[in-house]
Amino acid sequence: MLIFDLDGTLIDSNGLWVEVDRAFLNRRGAPYTREYYEGVAHTILPNCAKFTKEYLRLEESCEEIIAEWMELAADRYAHVPLKPHVREYLNRCREAGHAMAVFTACVPAHCEAAMAVHGLHTYFERVIYAQELGVDKRSPEIFRRVAADLGVSPKSCVLFDDSLSACKAAKAAGMTVVGVHDGYFQEAAVDMREVCDQYIMGFGELL
Repeated sequence: MLIFDLDGTLIDSNGLWVEVDRAFLNRRGAPYTREYYEGVAHTILPNCAKFTKEYLRLEESCEEIIAEWMELAADRYAHVPLKPHVREYLNRCREAGHAMAVFTACVPAHCEAAMAVHGLHTYFERVIYAQELGVDKRSPEIFRRVAADLGVSPKSCVLFDDSLSACKAAKAAGMTVVGVHDGYFQEAAVDMREVCDQYIMGFGELL
């Protein structure tokens, strides 16, 4: 089973969230810091909102914070491009008979918009949302749970992800891990190469 992350792996959307974060912080006169980035990167929105509320000492509820993020993101996911050679690689995997699924921390509505505009649903047996499971992708147990939901063992899974924490967790769960380079997380490249079974700059390398 091939399992793909969405943001920063299949679609080039990480820059969108940097823009959203900067706009949100600018409204409150707060800088975009490394500490803030590490608190909100690669996790589900409820966790991001909880961290943001505590980090900025905001009076707004987590629900209000999320609503503002959704407003700032608006319909941008309908315009986010695929990363280079993604479609060609998915076509090759489908032709080879590989079963494929998506496991993402993306907001379901945003994921659906991006997958619909690019016609990605035809490639995947399942789309599993970390947000609906109520957890992020930093625990090995969640990857074991995803494998079980897909009816396979972790050892039979290959994960493609741009997140160092997700790659570490999947590897600890027993999965084979392919780290996918994303320019917004360049500083993690050295660690990704150490953790992952393979680290690619782009899907063109796999064609």
